[in-house]
Amino acid sequence: MRIAVAKEVREGERRVALVPDIAAQLVNAGHDVWLQSGAGLKASFPDAAYAEAGVTIITDCAWLWHETDILLKVGVPIERCDHHEVERLRPGAVLIGFLNPMGNLAMVQQLASGQVTALSMEWIPRLSRAQSMDALSSQATVMGYKGALLAADALGKFLPMLTTAAGTVAPAKVLVIGAGVAGLMAIATARRLGAVVEAFDIRPAVREEVQSLGASFVGVELEEETAAEGGYAKDVSAASRQREQEVLHEHIQRADIVITTAQVPGKRAPLLVSEDMVAAMQPGSVIVDLAAEQGGNCAGTEPGKTIVQHGVTILGPCHVPSMMPAPASQMYAKN
Repeated sequence: MRIAVAKEVREGERRVALVPDIAAQLVNAGHDVWLQSGAGLKASFPDAAYAEAGVTIITDCAWLWHETDILLKVGVPIERCDHHEVERLRPGAVLIGFLNPMGNLAMVQQLASGQVTALSMEWIPRLSRAQSMDALSSQATVMGYKGALLAADALGKFLPMLTTAAGTVAPAKVLVIGAGVAGLMAIATARRLGAVVEAFDIRPAVREEVQSLGASFVGVELEEETAAEGGYAKDVSAASRQREQEVLHEHIQRADIVITTAQVPGKRAPLLVSEDMVAAMQPGSVIVDLAAEQGGNCAGTEPGKTIVQHGVTILGPCHVPSMMPAPASQMYAKN
């Protein structure tokens, strides 16, 4: 098979779909692997590293897209100045990447009319036998880790408790909303940095995971099912959301840092932190909204921006896995 790696051109995207050591495995298996020149540079993988692994470097982007059997990408193909990227794929080709089909119906129809088989990495089932392909979880791991570091950097306080000759400094209090993969990594990272951590989730089943990381679990009793197929949090009723917010308000106002991670696949992120909750926080507190690209969990979030509201700094980072492009790319390539 001819397997090609496209260069990511979407603004802010620094990952690459295949890294040299995984490419070498494909070459050793007898496949022809092509790389669009410069595709790995932003992730610190130069063309020379791929060439050493047996990959052919291609400078003609249009030729690479049209001649390949399988095209590997990270992000969604986009509209270029004179064409849409998927128009270059020939009938019978296979496209693999984070394709966001629920939000790109026109592109899905274009792929279908062009007889291209599209495999969207975010829709791989969360089954035991598919764990090694679970790219959503691998990239969420990066998000959770980086989210905790962004919060620590933005907070004008120490995270650990310090006992010094100048007195004792109390540890920072961190509340993580959503104990999925990103949330659990944020909890673990904040704990390693010495913070006192609480975690909120509507799924009672995650209590033990939260507690195993040294955090306190904040739950809420709801009279409906809260976990969807695959273990993801389920969108709940208006009455349940009201109950959530009552519980959250009490804990948010005591937190120095709030990290929100709640997302529902294929839908807008649930709004969990209201403006009233933000106003109740202490000045100088920080909110990192890791669901910013899906609309955000916080009422004040502006995707891609950092704002100050009621004295609280609200970060809405986008392309968070691309902030750590080398390990994110390594994990995605393995998936």
